[in-house]
Amino acid sequence: MDPSGPPSIELGAGAATYVWGARRRPFVHPLRSPAGDVLTVDAPADHPWHHGLWFAIKLVNGENFWEEFDAYGVVRHDGPPQRRDVGGATTLHGTLAWIRPDRRTVVLREERTVAFVPLEPTAHALDWTVRLVPEVDVVLDRTPYTTWGGYGGLTIRGRPDWHDTTLRIAGSGPVDRLRGERSPWCDLGGPVAGSGRHAGVLVLDHPDNVAHPTPWYASTRADTYGDEGWSNFCNAAVLWEGPLTVPAGESLVLRHRVVVHDGPWSEDRCAAAHLAWAGSVGG
Repeated sequence: MDPSGPPSIELGAGAATYVWGARRRPFVHPLRSPAGDVLTVDAPADHPWHHGLWFAIKLVNGENFWEEFDAYGVVRHDGPPQRRDVGGATTLHGTLAWIRPDRRTVVLREERTVAFVPLEPTAHALDWTVRLVPEVDVVLDRTPYTTWGGYGGLTIRGRPDWHDTTLRIAGSGPVDRLRGERSPWCDLGGPVAGSGRHAGVLVLDHPDNVAHPTPWYASTRADTYGDEGWSNFCNAAVLWEGPLTVPAGESLVLRHRVVVHDGPWSEDRCAAAHLAWAGSVGG
């Protein structure tokens, strides 16, 4: 990470960098495979509001917290996240303000935990938990899907030369696009240019999450991303089927695990990873 850039914290000896001090929203980039290959891209030219691995809701009470142009809201940490190291695992916990486009009014408060978890020599994970607590009654929404849309929630954008990638969900063979299909997990994987190695990112949806098993909005290569390189976009689209109202003072909790792995994983292995994690996470 450029030392002149926004404040950040390295996790897992370079496996991931959490950029907590970004002015528009915090994110993880770079995200590396266990073999050391960078898999994410930050602010690509086609969608500069895509930031590696990040969490955002498209619309909060009709105001944009996704795209970063015209009038849009920002999400900022109140200060450096608290860090706890136990063995090889690192947990970051912080509070964030969701600030409306007026840059003054806070519409949501968030408690966020991002934990790096070593799993095995060829796989590690980031556990991502958000608790959203509105200051006022809020409607969380998305742009309804037509030829695009439906997105909002935890998202990854992979580097454009992570090529010949495919998507896999439960009960389905490899595909190049998902538009609302439901699954407890989604795996994105393929060869990384320059290394000759295969890498994958498996996103797991916790059974306690609203709308579980989540609909997925994802593509390996799509017209909306131009013609240069691979889009490698994957979103756990919690609002795909419609808006969600959260009253002031109540909370919405979403939990995901992002497993970064070397080599291709079968459906059985992805399912086993989901079962092992979901069964170990308390309510």
